Amino acid sequence: MESLTLLLQIFVGAAIINNFVLHYFVGICPFLGVSRRVDMAFGMGCAVTFVISIAALLSWTFTFYLLRPDAPLPTWLWQRLGGDPSVRIDLSVLSYIMYIFVIASSVQFVEMYVRKFAPKLHKSFGVFLPLITTNCAILFACLIILRNLQDPAQLWGPAEALTLALGGGVGFTLAICLMAGIREELELCDVPRPLRGAGITLIIAGILAMAVMGFAGVDQNLQDAIDAFLN
Repeated sequence: MESLTLLLQIFVGAAIINNFVLHYFVGICPFLGVSRRVDMAFGMGCAVTFVISIAALLSWTFTFYLLRPDAPLPTWLWQRLGGDPSVRIDLSVLSYIMYIFVIASSVQFVEMYVRKFAPKLHKSFGVFLPLITTNCAILFACLIILRNLQDPAQLWGPAEALTLALGGGVGFTLAICLMAGIREELELCDVPRPLRGAGITLIIAGILAMAVMGFAGVDQNLQDAIDAFLN
């Protein structure tokens, strides 16, 4: 039951309380560039959620077995080569290179799938679908997984990594769809000329970010409520 509570906290925290876009301000490029129509925004959100889920599972696998301090594979190889057993092997310096490779491969897979089964959606995405490769929200999720695999006392498993990815993807989809809905309504409004375009968009993004700040502390209250319910 404690593991279920932890997974719920991770999901709600990544999706709402610590929303990647509106709290940490990562993934801003697609958030602003593909938020003109709700259908495009929802499609981009689903694509990002799919990519971030695959990247999180692959990143957890590489990090747990290869990149983290005292990872089993490099430690075993070092001992097989006759190295000093007291030496601590840490390949986390290679994490950025590995994560970028994983994200780029995942995006390529999604692009091929969307091109074959949803050509209209692929055409509407245009250049923004390949730009998922440079979406820092996905890299940010991988770095969070790396941070939670460096503490031997609290090692994340694949369930926690996947829950973080799904929560981050849902939060990204929620944020970009909210922005797209507001921008569609703005087309019917008389926006002052100096604020048209990027100006009013950034103002709306700031207001949404302030709204998300109102959820600060909800994670602790959520944990207290779950503990009270279980007890």
